[in-house]
Amino acid sequence: MAVSRGWWERDAGVLPAVFRDLAELEHHARFMQVIATAHVPGLLQTEDYARAVLAYRVPELPDRELGPRLTHRMRRQAVLAREDAPPYEAVVHESALRTRVADRRVARAQLDALLRASERSNVSVRVIPFDVDGFAGASSMMLYTGGQVTALDTAQRDAPYGSVFLDASAQLLAMRTLFHKVEAASLEPAESRDFMHRMAKEI
Repeated sequence: MAVSRGWWERDAGVLPAVFRDLAELEHHARFMQVIATAHVPGLLQTEDYARAVLAYRVPELPDRELGPRLTHRMRRQAVLAREDAPPYEAVVHESALRTRVADRRVARAQLDALLRASERSNVSVRVIPFDVDGFAGASSMMLYTGGQVTALDTAQRDAPYGSVFLDASAQLLAMRTLFHKVEAASLEPAESRDFMHRMAKEI
């Protein structure tokens, strides 16, 4: 009996393995928790926003490499729209929302997309405002994916020269603790939507 292959495996030889590993993690996750302090999380990015982020890479990517990476990122987003979509909790710092990776039009469209995403039953977006007290976690970017059992949980963090995947029990405990600390500094989901609505009017 043939084992079904994930859509991401078609990108073997086209994209680095880390891209396929991330898509597979998200596909099999029971839940996902994200901390984003620099950029809007990849699964919530608009195409124009994602293109601007990917194009900023140094050394600059040629179009033949940028295109497949952009397509891959957009395809990953289907995991949040499927019938059995996993719960997805994103804690996003105001700095990520206010940084214009492109122009005013892209920034406004990205905020609108975040607001629409936050209305899904499986998606929670919480904002950490600049003026909140007690938040010193500006470098806390992280994705935590819940496996079919806790022992299969995995955390992913960005490092200067690529992504790092963590799966040791002590590392995972630290990442769970980090998420709860950062979440505690954020606004509730309804307050966060109000916050983003106000931001959208300012752009």
